[in-house]
Amino acid sequence: MNPQPNVASAASLIADPARAAILMALTDGRARPAGELAYAASVTAQTASSHLGKLLAGGLLTVETEGRHRYYRLAGPHVAQALENLASIGPLEAVRRKPLTRDAQKLQFARCCYDHLAGRVGVGVARGLQERGFIIPVADKQFEVTPAGAEWFGRMGLDVTKIKPTRRGFARQCLDWTERQHHLAGPLGVQFLSLLCAKGWLRRSKTSRAVQVTPQGLRELREQLDVDLAEIAPATSG
Repeated sequence: MNPQPNVASAASLIADPARAAILMALTDGRARPAGELAYAASVTAQTASSHLGKLLAGGLLTVETEGRHRYYRLAGPHVAQALENLASIGPLEAVRRKPLTRDAQKLQFARCCYDHLAGRVGVGVARGLQERGFIIPVADKQFEVTPAGAEWFGRMGLDVTKIKPTRRGFARQCLDWTERQHHLAGPLGVQFLSLLCAKGWLRRSKTSRAVQVTPQGLRELREQLDVDLAEIAPATSG
């Protein structure tokens, strides 16, 4: 008998609202302590400890010990992708009628999807790269970098020939769970986010998955990729 993945087991772990909140709090790729995750899930420390044990046993999390502290992170980008894909399943209109909080608006505008750029900015950047002919969508939910794209990335300071693909590809189309459109993931997406941060165009939050676009980034993204963030910024995104 061929072994089969235990989909039901993983699904049951993610289905619990508190565990889902813990997992989503870790989709920026950072490791976080149990107390912070308990707060994110609105549960007690004891309850969070029980949930974290189940998520570890189920292979969705890993833990790293530093002194007396334990830090939890997702078991890998494959878990983050599964969470983003699950979040994209559902009605286009939110069930809740309350307006989004300021923090939620920031995440919708620009955030890290594990280790690459997501949200309206991520989708806008991916669209700009396609409209300029720098990347093109191909089979198996991948992007292909064109010769013009390789030249542009090179001018930006990113030699795409030195980026090693993983078993899941080099430049992947990742369905954005808030925008229902694809942003750029995979090793190219990871390196591109790092480059934009190094250039000072983007700034990652130290406390959440939110990504801030700097004034320089506003200018450069408009000039380089025709991404007009003024048109897609949340109304209260000061």
